[in-house]
Amino acid sequence: MHLSKFLFLLMLLSGLELTVHGQSEKQAHWIWYPGDFEVWLHTDVGGRRQERQEPYPPFWRVDSPYGLIRFEKDYELAEPETIRIFTDGRCMIRLDGVIAYQYDPMNFVLPAGKHSLSFLVENYSTFPSLLVQGKTVMTDESWRVTNQNNVFYEPASGKFTDTAFPPSTFQLEYKPVESKIVERTNNTMLVDFGRETFGKVIAEQIKGTGELKLYYGETRQEALAETLAETYDYLDVSSPTLTNDTTPARAFRYVYAVWNKPVELGGISALYEYLPVKYKGSFACSDTLLNRIYDVSLYTLHLNTREFHLDGIKRDRWIWSGDAYQSYLMNFYTFFDEEVNKRTLYALFGHEPVERHINTILDYSFYWMIGIYDHFLYTGDTAFVRQIYPRTKSLMEFCLGRTNANGFTEGLSGDWVFIDWAPIDKEGEVSFQQLLLAHSLEAVAMSAELAGDQAYVVKCRQLSSEIRQKIFDVFWNDSKNAFVHNRKNGVLSDEVTRYANMFAILFDYVDDDQKQKIKDHVILNDSILQITTPYMKFYELASLCAIGEQKKAIEFVKDYWGGMLKLGATSVWEAFDPQQSGDEHYAMYGRPFGKSLCHAWGANPVYLFGKYLLGVKPTAPGYHAYVVEPSLAGLEWMEGKVPTPHGNIEIRMDRKEIRIKPVKGQGTLVVKSLKLPKAEPGLKITPAGDQKYQIEMTDPGKEYKIRYWPIE
Repeated sequence: MHLSKFLFLLMLLSGLELTVHGQSEKQAHWIWYPGDFEVWLHTDVGGRRQERQEPYPPFWRVDSPYGLIRFEKDYELAEPETIRIFTDGRCMIRLDGVIAYQYDPMNFVLPAGKHSLSFLVENYSTFPSLLVQGKTVMTDESWRVTNQNNVFYEPASGKFTDTAFPPSTFQLEYKPVESKIVERTNNTMLVDFGRETFGKVIAEQIKGTGELKLYYGETRQEALAETLAETYDYLDVSSPTLTNDTTPARAFRYVYAVWNKPVELGGISALYEYLPVKYKGSFACSDTLLNRIYDVSLYTLHLNTREFHLDGIKRDRWIWSGDAYQSYLMNFYTFFDEEVNKRTLYALFGHEPVERHINTILDYSFYWMIGIYDHFLYTGDTAFVRQIYPRTKSLMEFCLGRTNANGFTEGLSGDWVFIDWAPIDKEGEVSFQQLLLAHSLEAVAMSAELAGDQAYVVKCRQLSSEIRQKIFDVFWNDSKNAFVHNRKNGVLSDEVTRYANMFAILFDYVDDDQKQKIKDHVILNDSILQITTPYMKFYELASLCAIGEQKKAIEFVKDYWGGMLKLGATSVWEAFDPQQSGDEHYAMYGRPFGKSLCHAWGANPVYLFGKYLLGVKPTAPGYHAYVVEPSLAGLEWMEGKVPTPHGNIEIRMDRKEIRIKPVKGQGTLVVKSLKLPKAEPGLKITPAGDQKYQIEMTDPGKEYKIRYWPIE
């Protein structure tokens, strides 16, 4: 999670070539004002939530895209060139400031010489976008755009190259899925699709006149509860002949149909709706339960990886920044789909000015900025960081403008201080929030460096350093060997919670001695308030692994996630309390079926297994340098793939041997062994302390075989 300043400076000073995600091939792409495709799509997705047939719009500001955008390009041609012009919206063209009237958009001739080309595109239904096709003049990142305020940016683009399909035609894909009839009477039918799914329900072979009611359930109990279910649809039937009717997309496993005579219903099927991501990462091991947990977690992540990274598919179906941040990281160990990450980050921010925290939540603004930091670490996408930088800086200025006289952040009027669903004091200066602020300043300093804003680099780094020192001065308690929870009205709490302590480990803000103290007195201390949500378990389990306790982390995964599977879970739940029983497991927010049984933050194991068991993590942006430090964590064997921008790193490990196929980049294999490992002649093995050995992997695609002696 932490990209050190040293590595970042080394990368810059050495002239390391970074990945630039523009259009390297000579092909015209649709372009638009940065963020407007995502803002437009967010207005659609965010407005789809329904509960019991009533709309449930977001409770934060949802922006609309700009309806009028100017696209400009200066060009120089040795001879005239004919271009073809495609716009999503009405268009005015100016050449050297002169309006072109009655032009042929399929054969618009550009004169030779140096000229300025301008398109004013107007679209208030979706958003303005432009594609220009020519031999040398074509739409790409070299153009500039403005929303008519004369502030120009590089345009946004993507994979849209078909002239018939501008970005506003973006949609998910569908495939048919069948159900099994569980119960049927003269006027009811209960069907089971076998596992949690999301899609459009099809009422098949219906006829007559009357009403057909469809109740959706993640469980049998929810579907049969009828109007106590979170979602349902009532269909008006008026057809003398057999026909089909299709609902909007819903989340369900079970569907309970109820109708009145003389309506007839033949059956129920569905169209599964999904984002066609590629499954690049994988994991398998000697423990069949862990394999099931991985598969169910991966399925859960895919169900929630859609237009954006959604929190859950049944209830909210919104983008929450804290949830999305975890999905970014899980994505990098499974699909490595960069576009869905970028869409989510743009949609969460919307347009300037910043008037409230993202999702109204203090900590969620910090996760947004840190999310850009990690996106760059995994992808090396400098173009995206530069493009979104004005928003990044604006959000940081908003956050800094709400710090107190001590330079700390705390919840102010209108702020929601979330942290976690836990009975903790969230008022005053919470140590956890200060850690997020310090790391966010590091993240923004990186963005400012890439954007060439050196003054802001200096400001953010200095503030981060100052805040980190204050965190230790104020919150570190030598007698408790940990950070205390908060300070309110000048009074320092003596309570210790897990949040700040585990994040201090993950951000690498504590030395080895302090890590050991936190490990003994907080992380492994059962008397400290326990974390019960998969959301914060994401970080707690990661911190366990970061201090070498992979085996304990895996034992918890088997107990906690395995407990859900024993109860029949086919996707991972929003929360799970083993002390509950029966239908108690499905209740939340004061509603009998309010809990989401398919929640993205519960897919944690796909990240945990990839980063801390297979042991793969980038140490320089875009995997130009990376470390592989596998850990069996008590298993007999494991194998898997971790995706990178350069292909998949493949690993297999048992209790005698490690086999690994690296990818391009400076790859380092770290092996923990009782004695010096053995490898092929000529392969250098370097002691790295604490019974660890390093091997530099210089041949991408070659299989390295390392014999080692495991430490029990």
